[in-house]
Amino acid sequence: MFSLSWFHRLSDNLKGIVLLILASFVFSLMALLIKLLGQHLHITQILLVRQIGMALMVSPAIMRNFPGSLRSKRPAMQILRVGFALVAMLGGFTAIIHMPLAEATAIFFAKSFFLTIFAVFFLAEVVGIYRWGAVLIGFVGVMIMLQPGTDNFTIYGLASLIGAAGAAAVMVMLRILSRSDSADTIMTYGALGVGLFMIIPGIYYWQEISTIEWLLLVAVAVVSYFGQKCNIYAYKYGEASLLASLDYIRLLWATLFGYLVFDQLPGVPTWIGAAIVIAAAIFMIYRETRRHTWLIIKLTVTLIPK
Repeated sequence: MFSLSWFHRLSDNLKGIVLLILASFVFSLMALLIKLLGQHLHITQILLVRQIGMALMVSPAIMRNFPGSLRSKRPAMQILRVGFALVAMLGGFTAIIHMPLAEATAIFFAKSFFLTIFAVFFLAEVVGIYRWGAVLIGFVGVMIMLQPGTDNFTIYGLASLIGAAGAAAVMVMLRILSRSDSADTIMTYGALGVGLFMIIPGIYYWQEISTIEWLLLVAVAVVSYFGQKCNIYAYKYGEASLLASLDYIRLLWATLFGYLVFDQLPGVPTWIGAAIVIAAAIFMIYRETRRHTWLIIKLTVTLIPK
């Protein structure tokens, strides 16, 4: 009989690492399924069915406090967050369908740099010269992957970049909304909002779905839900700075799936650009960790009785 006793014996950080690796695998599997479905079905149809499936899975949590879970102190921002989530999904999933998995995944890592920029303007966070330098270097890596002005440039690479910006905007808004709205309210708007927006385009572009495609669509909803759960529990157990630097293992899964299923491997520009992006992002995490450690030491020294 399968036992999880080994998992419970691990330290919290190791639990977080195991769950994050599992989440990165599951999210990469979701991307693979969406790419397979996108060969025949329209992206809005895929998103509509995915959101219906996810809404059904989170419905017990939604119904516990319904209709109270719909009461938001900032409903306009909740709707705006749903809009940016649509941008993130439509941009990111479109790139996944039309680009090699590894390339679309690598460009999407630009989310970290957009997050820094948005945090400055909307959260009034103070960013030093080192982090600004990392942002600039990171975008150099993105440009190497996009290769603008060459025959290798495609609109789908730009779609992945726009999707990354949308995902970063969602993360910033979640920080703001978490100050005023409950987790149930945030989850309800997220689960239902995207599905409602997708009803009209999803029906307009609706195509007949085969039995295999229905199974794949159900799998997309299930693995999306499972991946989010793994991600949440990973950050519950592990230190954020440690886990954030390990999230880039998703690129390895994407490369493996792209090669095994589609016989696609990223080119040299993608590897160079991705290495620059990942190095810049990890440097940002390192600087942030050091800054927080220094602030804690300084505060501790200040509070020691003289």
